[in-house]
Amino acid sequence: MSRLDSFIRRVTAQRDCLNHVAGLVAAVPGPVLELGLGNGRTFDHLREIMPGREIFVFDRQVAAHPDCIPDDRHMVLGDIAETLPGGLARIGAPAALAHTDIGTGDEAANARIAAFLAAALPPLMAPGSVIVSDQKMAPAGWTALPLPDGVPAGRYFIYRHP
Repeated sequence: MSRLDSFIRRVTAQRDCLNHVAGLVAAVPGPVLELGLGNGRTFDHLREIMPGREIFVFDRQVAAHPDCIPDDRHMVLGDIAETLPGGLARIGAPAALAHTDIGTGDEAANARIAAFLAAALPPLMAPGSVIVSDQKMAPAGWTALPLPDGVPAGRYFIYRHP
């Protein structure tokens, strides 16, 4: 498969998963967490499908399109190993949704990041909340949910807080 086709599959899966979970968390109060701003496409999509929700973005640096950069209050800069553990004070309330798109080309690094997130995200999340991730993780006590139709297994992962 070409890199272009792989990219198209990845972002289509991402969009379909986010559209799906927006309905799952509609009644769950709290902000949205976006881990990895990148060029801002997903942040922009989250603003569109979840209007009225605060979206807090965590990333090492800003390299997004100018229209897709959150304000300073909602942009948390730094290494997530340092910024995420104290995140609840910053976001003000447990989150309804966390989206993580922080995979690299390094499988060992991805596994370390996923293990960190599986431990660091749950304390920031509300009951009934959802984590959507590009990496497989195992948050203790969370349930893996089926993917929306058309999203191949292993392309994305969805977990729900009990």
